[in-house]
Amino acid sequence: MSLAASTLPPMATLRLVFTLYCCSLLLLSNFDLSSCSRPIKSSTGHFNQSINAELARWSPAGATWYGSPDGAGSDGGACGYVNDVSQPPFSSMVTAVGPSLYNSGKECGACYQIKCTGDPSCSGHPVRVVITDSCPGGDCASESAHFDLSGTAFGAMALPGKESKLRNAGVLQISYARVPCEYSGKTVTFHVDAGSNEDYLAVVVEFEAGDGDLATVALKQSSTSTAAGQHSDNNDQWQPMQQSWGAVWKLDAGGKLSPPFSIKLTSRLSGETLVADNVIPVGWRPGATYRSLVNFH
Repeated sequence: MSLAASTLPPMATLRLVFTLYCCSLLLLSNFDLSSCSRPIKSSTGHFNQSINAELARWSPAGATWYGSPDGAGSDGGACGYVNDVSQPPFSSMVTAVGPSLYNSGKECGACYQIKCTGDPSCSGHPVRVVITDSCPGGDCASESAHFDLSGTAFGAMALPGKESKLRNAGVLQISYARVPCEYSGKTVTFHVDAGSNEDYLAVVVEFEAGDGDLATVALKQSSTSTAAGQHSDNNDQWQPMQQSWGAVWKLDAGGKLSPPFSIKLTSRLSGETLVADNVIPVGWRPGATYRSLVNFH
């Protein structure tokens, strides 16, 4: 038997030993003989599946940066977040994106993980950024996906102490993946546009967790008085708002609006709906910011 086994290929020898072991167990107990005929499976297949699943999550893109090296890109940008881009929870970890990702402003507020590995200064570790601006020309227009990052966000992809060197590397090839937005302790916030009045309301919607971007926004007024002195109950009448630009949504009512206003948000990817009841109060002011008590999960 040892002579015959020695002439077998290594895998055949391994199977023969395994079969003899199984059969000996069968004699000692009620061991399942069917398992003796099962092939020995390598874990390599499972490993490759995990790797492929991870790689499938990431897509290639180009990356540049703009603004000051430790800044937040531009103040405000094409989404309308103004100086909030440099403050928590954005904290300057923001990006402008090319036309395909900006999607006419519909992706304002969406969150992505980005990482670089092709430069010696790259850490290879992913960092999270939020879309707050548009990058319409140059590399942003010529590539299928491009991130024009704030100096802070670009440097965050570097090894410790290599931030400046990475920022001097020029156009980087990076990987990116869409991820949920997480704003611990933050609720959805509405900044009333300075041009709003009693007949027209426009708001910047900020800090939506989850998808981060919105499919629809609607407004509900309080009860209003009619010309005859009777009350018309608008509580069940949601009026759709239109995307004005970026993260700014507007309603031109064509008549006097009656606060307080509730606002209903529907996320783009999940379709989840959220209602901020009476979030804009009686006596609201243009330019003021109002924080709701709710956020997406």
